[in-house]
Amino acid sequence: MRYWLFKSEPSTWSWQDQIDKGGQGEEWDGVRNYQARNFMRQMALGDRGFFYHSQKEKAVVGIVEVCAEAHRDSTAEDDRWDCVDIRAVRSFSQPVTLDQIKSDPRLEEMSLVKSSRLSVQPVSPEEWQLVCAMGQTEAG
Repeated sequence: MRYWLFKSEPSTWSWQDQIDKGGQGEEWDGVRNYQARNFMRQMALGDRGFFYHSQKEKAVVGIVEVCAEAHRDSTAEDDRWDCVDIRAVRSFSQPVTLDQIKSDPRLEEMSLVKSSRLSVQPVSPEEWQLVCAMGQTEAG
């Protein structure tokens, strides 16, 4: 299993929107960055990801699961752009803020800290465990 981080502006697509989609999940569409697209092409069914609210909140708020591997993005006008489908797994009991992540020296190499603009990012197993512990949720 691999781990990822999916960033979204809550005013566009919030954690509650993701939860409301239920078990069928939703396309993680609209990504128009080649590196982020390539990360989605590496994802497998069952991979887990952090759901991150960008903009004002800047916090990891929940855990999602990849429920459909990379396929053509239905919002794209050409076939260069792929996406995966994700579904909500569980909420964090407390959001983990970007400031909390940046203040932990064990997370200084995390993509969220180094490449904060990328909307889809890899997360190492060690980073996964640490952030899950900060959010008081099981890492599984």
